[in-house]
Amino acid sequence: MEHIIKDEMEIVATDEDIFYELVSGQKRKLYSIAYSYLRNEADSLEVLQEATCRAWIKRKSLKDSERFAPWLTRILINCCNDELKRRKRNTVTEAERSDVGIMEMKSDRRLDMEQALDGVKPKYRQVLVLKYYKDMTLAEIAEVLDKPEGTVKTWLNKGLKQLRDRMKRKGDLFYG
Repeated sequence: MEHIIKDEMEIVATDEDIFYELVSGQKRKLYSIAYSYLRNEADSLEVLQEATCRAWIKRKSLKDSERFAPWLTRILINCCNDELKRRKRNTVTEAERSDVGIMEMKSDRRLDMEQALDGVKPKYRQVLVLKYYKDMTLAEIAEVLDKPEGTVKTWLNKGLKQLRDRMKRKGDLFYG
């Protein structure tokens, strides 16, 4: 990030100022992506803060400032995935400590999209979320995930198939 001189007053914006402006312009989108992964306000805000810190530390590795938004989004998604892995480890640890194998009963009458998405493979789920919840194009998703567009299309199709299968199975169980 470069130092910018504005007007004749020669106000110099520091790297920190520029970084703050760039992140501020993305904060709503980033929060909604984090929330779609974690489904918890506090965790989403914490992960957003972690992603911002990681981006600040790694800011010099960004070669093209035009790619700031996808770069920051990728960092955020990595932070979300780290948090989900941490949650999974903690859940397994808690389950091992408790000898009681009580399964939480889920309502058969209500299958919302979030429950259906929970059963989709994580790499497919992230493409579905970015496409349908965040209204990103396949090219934008490919850039954010640093994958070829063909891979993103394949993941989208496989994710939709898994989602349909889960919803169909749930419907067969409920309706009979």
